[in-house]
This record gives sequence, C-alpha cells and structure tokens, in this order.
Amino acid sequence: MTFLAETGSNHLVAMDGAPEGGGRNLAPRPMEVVLAGAGGCTAYDVVVILKKNGQEVTGCEVKLSAERAATDPKVFTKIHMHFAVRGRNLKRNLVEQAIRLSHEKYCSATAMLVKTAEVTRDFEVLEA
Repeated sequence: MTFLAETGSNHLVAMDGAPEGGGRNLAPRPMEVVLAGAGGCTAYDVVVILKKNGQEVTGCEVKLSAERAATDPKVFTKIHMHFAVRGRNLKRNLVEQAIRLSHEKYCSATAMLVKTAEVTRDFEVLEA
C-alpha cells in the first residue's frame, strides 16, 4: 500500500496507508497530501501577493484542520486554515487582502476543495 507518484515537474511524492488498511505508515496518506497541497498553494499565493505589494515577508505558515464525510467518497466537508504570516512591519490589511485574493481568485487547490467543503480561515501577523 506504499505508492510513489511522479509529478509533472519530475518529483517524487511518497504515500502510504494505515496498518489496518494494509499500509506500513511510511508516508502521508493520499488525502493528507491533498490537504497539504492546498496549504502550500495558498501560502505561495499569499507570499507572492505580499511581496508584490512591497511587504517584507519572512515566512508564512498555514495550519489546516479538516473534517471528512462519514461515508464514501469521504470527501473533505470542512477545512479551516490558520495563517501565521511573519515579516517586518507587515500591514495587517494587506495580509488579510492577500489571503482573501488567494482564496477567491488564485488558489487552484482551494477552488476545487470548496466544491465539497466549507473552507474557513483566520490569520495572525507576527513581527520578524
């Protein structure tokens, strides 16, 4: 139950299942990879948008929590994203705008997930 996926950019991603499903717990579950991809996609957007707005961003962490449907297909039904954006003299309104733009316009992963899940978000701004 361990799988390697080769991406279009020629990188490998390992995935595995839980022991009760025949896996050996050597790598993330496929649905964990989906969720991590959404977090990476939106974090990337937020950093790019803030830098384009002249903000001195030094980091962006996104912690995701999620709920899934009880029956198959066990799609995500609720996802919450908490952003911790770090930088020097970041303007709170620009951080909020960058997160909103990522979710409403740019993040392809979030755009897909909102088809089945209620996606909520909050954020904090941290001084570097």
